[in-house]
Amino acid sequence: MRNVISDWQTLRTTTNPHKKNMKTLHLLFSHSLTPEQKTDAEQNLGIKCIAPLPDALQKKFSAVPPDLESLSEYATPIIAHLKAEAQAGDVVLIQGDFGLTYLLVNFCHSVGLRAVYATTERDSIEEQQADGSIITKRVFRHKQFRDYQIYE
Repeated sequence: MRNVISDWQTLRTTTNPHKKNMKTLHLLFSHSLTPEQKTDAEQNLGIKCIAPLPDALQKKFSAVPPDLESLSEYATPIIAHLKAEAQAGDVVLIQGDFGLTYLLVNFCHSVGLRAVYATTERDSIEEQQADGSIITKRVFRHKQFRDYQIYE
């Protein structure tokens, strides 16, 4: 497995010369990045380029059918996209359907890509209305990107 990973990383580095030294954050994520997340990615992950999924793959990633028994085949086009676009040293932000996320994180680990997710601080604000009802608002603030880890 180690040789396959090394060969794959070498291939990506040599076939994407326009990206050389441009550490990229690949988004496997259903939302847009906030300004705080962009700044954090640049400052703490060393990101120079942000690469969202193409529209068709974004729709696929964001709408995983709940009735599928297995997601291996479903994940294939997303994995093919990463194989074509990512290179050694890139970071992949993965947050979505739990099963698909699990497969994609495992793929990233197997080829030496860094897989991360965003952590947030959550606040709840309650506003009492004139009629006595209460409206609750939830505010999410980006804190950091955290690596997916493998338990050893």
